[in-house]
Amino acid sequence: MLIIGIAGGTGSGKTTVVRKIIAELPPGEVAVISQDSYYKDSSHIPPELRQNINFDEPAAFDWPLLVEHLEALKRGEAIEMPTYSYLTCTRQPETVRVEPRDVVIVEGILALCDEQLRSMLDVKVFVDADADDRLIRLIARDCVERGRTPQQVLDRYARVLKPMHRMHIEPSKAYADLIVPQGGHNIVAMRLLTDYIESRLGKE
Repeated sequence: MLIIGIAGGTGSGKTTVVRKIIAELPPGEVAVISQDSYYKDSSHIPPELRQNINFDEPAAFDWPLLVEHLEALKRGEAIEMPTYSYLTCTRQPETVRVEPRDVVIVEGILALCDEQLRSMLDVKVFVDADADDRLIRLIARDCVERGRTPQQVLDRYARVLKPMHRMHIEPSKAYADLIVPQGGHNIVAMRLLTDYIESRLGKE
């Protein structure tokens, strides 16, 4: 099993990179673990206060559960990945069954920040993108998928996302084996990454 961590700021293009990897490999060979699924449950916090939660710092995540699930996959065991609602900021009763595969991708803004998780990664990737481009994608996504107004997104970006990116996400770039500027649109970087994955799988 080859475990790949893909990190990068919100709106940097991580999802596109993941899709490109899946498209390049045989069907059924890749399992994807979304770090976003492992946000801590906030149902104990009054609904009107949940919008103040900082989702861009390491403390927001249930790292022990994520590590436990990754260890289970390495043992060849299926896991029940949690699901999280951004509308209610709570963990949902539904889970998603994830079977062990030859390639397991852990994707999320802080996928390279936790030392224990990082030690389990065979390949560490940081997807880089211009701050303005990330903000444009963020506005488009949050307004459509998370019911926020453009002004709410801009306010949150200035108050939380920008400083947290500088404090936690950008420094994690130092741990990356491969930095991918322009996300999945960087043809050369994607070719290097997929060629490396295929070569590693061929040796196992």
